[in-house]
Amino acid sequence: MSTAAHPAAGSGEALLVLSDAAVRVGERTLWSGVDLTVRAGEFVAVLGPNGTGKSTLVKAILGLVPLAAGSLTVLGQPPGDSNERIGYLPQRRSFDSSLRIRGIDIVRLGLDGNRWGLPLPGASRWSARARADSARVREVIEQVDAADFAHRPVGRLSGGEQQRLLIAQALASRPALLLLDEPLDSLDLPNQSAVAALISRICRQDKVTVVMVAHDVNPILGYLDRVVYIGAGGVAAGKPHDVITSQTLSRLYQTSVEVLTTSDGQLVVVGQPEPPSHHGERHPHPPGPSRRGRAHDVG
Repeated sequence: MSTAAHPAAGSGEALLVLSDAAVRVGERTLWSGVDLTVRAGEFVAVLGPNGTGKSTLVKAILGLVPLAAGSLTVLGQPPGDSNERIGYLPQRRSFDSSLRIRGIDIVRLGLDGNRWGLPLPGASRWSARARADSARVREVIEQVDAADFAHRPVGRLSGGEQQRLLIAQALASRPALLLLDEPLDSLDLPNQSAVAALISRICRQDKVTVVMVAHDVNPILGYLDRVVYIGAGGVAAGKPHDVITSQTLSRLYQTSVEVLTTSDGQLVVVGQPEPPSHHGERHPHPPGPSRRGRAHDVG
């Protein structure tokens, strides 16, 4: 697996632009001096330990957290103005094993969950809309290779199967930008690899720009066009080979981190501090219709 950028990446329009950006929570500056341009079709990872503000960067993109300094444009608009064109997968939630909602119904929430409780606009129009929505739900389920289990109760599915359905939900509205907040968290290594490959395929084949928050770069490193590392020692952003070096990561983590290069040119990060086993209060909400604009803990 090569760490070279995809040949089509980096040449499209700028969908996300941060210039000298900074965010504060209370009296604490989480990060500052961030310069980043994400172009159409790129796969970008936001990396670093807990508590450094990775998820807060996602909130800033969604318009939930204002910048303390600098500027940010999202799809050519101020943050929050283009959220209907953004697919958002929050940090992983736990589904109770007794939950009987089918996987296909979880996916459909990405299309019509925000319309629940509103009056029907008319039987004939609703029927046409329902047919189109059903076709789209089937399409994204096939896209994430979930057809074999989409009609089963979601509580009985494995973590990897649930995550595929949640990615399908985020894709249902045909977003231009897909924000994924730690989609590999709590998955075993085979499922991490499978989901990482799935996300990369969606990015490349369907031209969906992906910004993904992660703790560990190794499962996704071979797919990335650009990385943003946020640590206690500052922020570094750029192409993987430019940012992922022993010197840079040791400075950001403020501890010794070694980066090795394999015989085929692949980078491997070793000595990286392990993330804590508990991430605080996460996913207190049941599976709901609106996945855009929901607040989560700083991370």
